[in-house]
Amino acid sequence: MSKNILIIGANKGIGLELSRQYIRAGHNVIASCRVSSPELNALNCQIIEEVDVTNDASITTLSDAINVEKLDVLIHNSGILESDQFPNIDFEKMRSHFEVNTMGPLRTVKQLEAKLGEGSKVGIVSSRVGSIDDNTSSNNYAYRVSKTAVNMVGKCLSIDLAPKGIALALLHPGYVKTGMTNFNGLITPEESAAGLIERMEELSMATTGCFVHTSGERLTW
Repeated sequence: MSKNILIIGANKGIGLELSRQYIRAGHNVIASCRVSSPELNALNCQIIEEVDVTNDASITTLSDAINVEKLDVLIHNSGILESDQFPNIDFEKMRSHFEVNTMGPLRTVKQLEAKLGEGSKVGIVSSRVGSIDDNTSSNNYAYRVSKTAVNMVGKCLSIDLAPKGIALALLHPGYVKTGMTNFNGLITPEESAAGLIERMEELSMATTGCFVHTSGERLTW
């Protein structure tokens, strides 16, 4: 059965590949981004541009532009990564990471809650580097801390959305060969997206609030 899928941050990398694979499977995809790309324009989906996850009015505009009453799947993939290391910490950049990586998903889910209902699923793309237990290398303070914080945002949302029958997962896409990683990595966007789609299929009210690798491995907080 065809589902209504919204991908936030769909113009390149993992978001683009998620859109491509969901469309290939016969689903109705709504793809949002700040600026589209030729690759996204080539897909058969609704594209909503000028979406800024740091801006309330922008997300309200997105909600109004979505051409369906109910979303079956919402995946928030939008994020930024600017490397840093102690003691060279740029606190303004850290604030920017919080705005996009932490507050962005919270703002988006809050504003789009009316489009979600019984049986809807939300995926927030987080990162294993946000795991406190798994941190053995330090560095990337802004990115790590923003992802640790979004894990708590997602866990809280999973509790607050549960009475409506909405399940939520925090998703680690793997170390993926995208522009964010300067095309270094262990897996391709195609492999990452395929795994994330499987994880969203498996997600249920029994597993809501989980932190899971694209491979299916449960991750520690």
